[in-house]
Amino acid sequence: MPFNDVELGNISEMHYNISDIKKNIIGKLKKNLPDHLTYHNVEHTLYVVDKSAFISKKEKISAHDKQLVYIAALYHDSGFMIGPKDHEETSCKIARKDLKNIVSKEDLDKICGMIMATKIPQNPQTHCERILADADLEYLGTKSFWETGDLLYKEIKHFNSKFSINDWNKLQVSFLENHQYKTSFCRQYREKYKKKHLKRLKRMVK
Repeated sequence: MPFNDVELGNISEMHYNISDIKKNIIGKLKKNLPDHLTYHNVEHTLYVVDKSAFISKKEKISAHDKQLVYIAALYHDSGFMIGPKDHEETSCKIARKDLKNIVSKEDLDKICGMIMATKIPQNPQTHCERILADADLEYLGTKSFWETGDLLYKEIKHFNSKFSINDWNKLQVSFLENHQYKTSFCRQYREKYKKKHLKRLKRMVK
């Protein structure tokens, strides 16, 4: 999936060296993420980074907060390098270790808060947390829903060979029925498409 930093923009209040932070963690993900992660891979991380920057712009947060959301997006699934269990907590540990001499403690706490906000069921408390939570699941309300869902199904099936496509469709119906976007932008521009996907899924379930 193509990726660029255009939505981050030319931030006049640039505080952290985003380029170096990105290069470091993306390099680690490319080296350490297992091949069976067809969904939670580098492409997914870069997609979420891209969408978090885009939604941050639409939500009109400060330049400094945009950077924190961007960094949190880069690290949000880094815990998968260790394993899927409690990967959000592991991602926070990795971020704290990598960034302890780069990012202030206060900002690190905010970054970890955003990472934890992606944990299902999502329960974001701040504006930045709501942005990253939505960026992580933004695809639910886009035309890439089916293609992306197939990648996640393939990943789940790696861990559970008996997991059928009908099981997956039922799981998706339940998930979409309970999911709510958290930002004004996604509620306005993604929710209606998510409902269309849900309607089609219900017809597919046996």
